[in-house]
Amino acid sequence: MATSKLQALWNHPAGPKTIHFWAPTFKWGISIANVADFSKPPENLSYPQQMAVACTGLIWSRYSTVITPKNWNLFSVNVAMAGTGLYQLYRKIQHDYSSEAEAAVAKE
Repeated sequence: MATSKLQALWNHPAGPKTIHFWAPTFKWGISIANVADFSKPPENLSYPQQMAVACTGLIWSRYSTVITPKNWNLFSVNVAMAGTGLYQLYRKIQHDYSSEAEAAVAKE
């Protein structure tokens, strides 16, 4: 039974014999790097970079559901990219607004 599932994966139109498998697999590196940046101070995060990561993830997640064959590896990596990008944007915005509020209180 396991052999037939592995054989089905191997012969799938988006399987390991095609670029449709390897491109999203290597794209996981971007999501892993973004997760590693969770420990980075928020002031060092870039709005344009995180917007690009989040928007790319959202757009390509949608695309991966409408193409034939369905590419669930592409879908999952782009959901991860969108999630990590949005989380980093949240951290950056929260830091920037709390810094502005602290500065305003300090001036008073």
